[in-house]
Amino acid sequence: MNQTPTTPSVLFVCSKNGGKSQMAAALMRQLTRGAVTVYSAGTKPGKALNPQSVESLREIGADVEGEYPKPVTKEVLEAVDIVIVLGTEAKVTALPGQPIEVWETDEPSLRGIEGMERMRLVRDDIKHRVEQLHSELTAHN
Repeated sequence: MNQTPTTPSVLFVCSKNGGKSQMAAALMRQLTRGAVTVYSAGTKPGKALNPQSVESLREIGADVEGEYPKPVTKEVLEAVDIVIVLGTEAKVTALPGQPIEVWETDEPSLRGIEGMERMRLVRDDIKHRVEQLHSELTAHN
C-alpha cells in the first residue's frame, strides 16, 4: 500500500453538532481508521449529543466516546480539504477555493417515522454518503 504525504481531511457540519454531523464523523472514522482526518462542528452548537444518534451508532460499532458539540472555527476550516454540510439548516461559508457540499439527508419524520426507527434510517443514509465520499477522497491515493 502506498503511503502518501498528505492525509485527506473533512469537516462535517450541522446546526447543533449533536446528531448528523457527529454521525457522519463517527462513520468516517470507523470506515477509514485514520486514513482520513475527520472533524465535526455546528453552526449553533447544542449542549450534548443526541442520545438516539449515539445509540444508533453503537448498534453498528461506531464510537462517539468523548465527542461533544463544537463550533465551526476559522482554524478548523483552515485544517480541512472539504466541508460537508448535513441538512439545509446550517449555513457555512467555506474558505476561497475550498470545496463545500450540502447533503440533504433523509428526514423520516416527514413520513411520520420517529424515534429509533427514524434515527436508524438517518444513520444508514449518512453511512451510504460517507462511503461514497471516502471513495472520492481516497481515489487518488
